Amino acid sequence: MIGKISPSLMCIDMMNVERDIKILERAGVDYLHIDVMDNHFVPNITLSFDFIKSIRKITTLPLDIHLMITEPENSFHYLSDCSPEDMICIHYEATSHIHRAVNSIKKLGAKAGIALNPGTPICMLDDLLPDLDMILIMTVNPGFAGQKLVTTTLEKISKLRKMLDEKGYGHILIEVDGNVSFEHAKLMNERGADIYVGGSSSIFYKENSILENCRIFRQIISNRRNRSTENIGASQA
Repeated sequence: MIGKISPSLMCIDMMNVERDIKILERAGVDYLHIDVMDNHFVPNITLSFDFIKSIRKITTLPLDIHLMITEPENSFHYLSDCSPEDMICIHYEATSHIHRAVNSIKKLGAKAGIALNPGTPICMLDDLLPDLDMILIMTVNPGFAGQKLVTTTLEKISKLRKMLDEKGYGHILIEVDGNVSFEHAKLMNERGADIYVGGSSSIFYKENSILENCRIFRQIISNRRNRSTENIGASQA
C-alpha cells in the first residue's frame, strides 16, 4: 500500500487557510488532519468543531479528525455531518467506555480510529481490533507541535504492524503523528506506517513551498516496505 499524507492543519497559516488548503488539494494530499484539544486531556487548546464546519465549506477532502479531549463521546453530536471517508480518532486514555465510544463513531458513518500515547502499550487494543479502521501511534506526547520524537515509538510501530498482520487485521491502517519529519517519515515507513501526519517539520517546513514539501514527502513514503507473502496471507485468513 502507498502511504497517505494527512497535513496537520494545526500548522497551517491561519490567515490564509483557504489558500493553503487549495494548495494541498493541488498537491494531492489524502486527508486533512484536524486536532481538537480541550486543555484538559492535553495542556493546550487548538482547533474547534466550528473550524471543522468551516473547512467542510471549502474542500471535499476527507477529514482526519483527532479528538484529544476527555470523554470525546460527549462531543460526537458536533460531528453529525461526517462522510464515509472521514476518520474520527479518539484516545484510548480519554474515556472509561472506549468500546461504546468506538461504536458511536461507526454510527456517525465515519471510520473509527484509536490513538495511543507513547506510554500506552499496544496490547490494550486486543479486544477492540474487530471495530477499528485505523490506529494512531503518537510519536510525541500530545499537545504541542515541534516536539522531539520519542524514539521508542518507532519499535512500537513495528510491533503493531506485526501484531495486526499475525492476528488477521492487516487491513487496519497505522497512522503516525508527532515530529513526522522527512527523516523520521522514512523510518516510520520502513516499520509499517500507512498514514503520515505532516506538520512543521515536513509539509509546512518553512524553507520550501507546500507543493515542494508534499512532493518530497510523497517520494519518501512511496517506497513502501514489502510485507512477506506469508503475512499478507495471514491478514486475509
